Amino acid sequence: MAAPARAPHRPWRTAWITPRGELLSPPRLTATALRLTVQVFLVVFLWRGLYAQTDGAVAGLDREQAVAYAVLAVLALRIRELDRHSGRDTVQQHLHHGTIVYWFLRPVAPRRYHALRALGDQLYGFAWVVAGYLLCRSAGVLPPPASAEAGAAFLAGVVLGQLVLYRVMLLVDLLCFWTLRDGAALRIVQFAQNLLSGAFAPLWFFPGWFRTMSDFLPFQATLNTPLSLYIGRIPPSEAPHALLVQAVWAVGLAVLTRWLWHRAALRVVSQGG
Repeated sequence: MAAPARAPHRPWRTAWITPRGELLSPPRLTATALRLTVQVFLVVFLWRGLYAQTDGAVAGLDREQAVAYAVLAVLALRIRELDRHSGRDTVQQHLHHGTIVYWFLRPVAPRRYHALRALGDQLYGFAWVVAGYLLCRSAGVLPPPASAEAGAAFLAGVVLGQLVLYRVMLLVDLLCFWTLRDGAALRIVQFAQNLLSGAFAPLWFFPGWFRTMSDFLPFQATLNTPLSLYIGRIPPSEAPHALLVQAVWAVGLAVLTRWLWHRAALRVVSQGG
């Protein structure tokens, strides 16, 4: 008797877990759309109000550049706000309950599974960003890129920035294999990430020593660089250097996290079964 045919192994389906979960919950979609609308509305009037008290540019940014930066930052943060904790699929939760061992027993390597889940999260977040961007452009809230070259550099910077962001957050997840819990570290990194990446305010508004310090950290490469390229604060002539810095961070963090995955696997022990 012939053995039953096995279903084809398609690990890429892992990337659709988050999007499907979100799309099957209409209240989440409504809440996300409402929150983004309110946030964009508030930041537009905040920055316009701030510039109403000044004449000309501040820190090299005029009013339209500052508003565009703030709106794009709000949209970009949507990619970082997906809550996988409610789905009980974080590294910390699996380590706490002992189910992390299944990540190392599946046909899909844990490093690949983690990357596919993150890819799905980011693709879903990007869908919201694109929709929000098109609506803001049609409403006249967002100007077009400073130039065609700036637009191309911006797109490249967004991709590289998300690669750097994924590796930074992966470092926090891998920390759990040595500490078991990373709640405090995660909150610290999230705050540092938002502050030092320019999510709260463009880094150009901070003192010189603060900008110099941020140059030695990967956070500014995740958000400040691509948004500065979009609004023209970083001119196209300096774009290759800015993109190179992002690429160096992405490659360096990739090497480090790959090594940590190997070290983490040595700490996982399967008893019985």
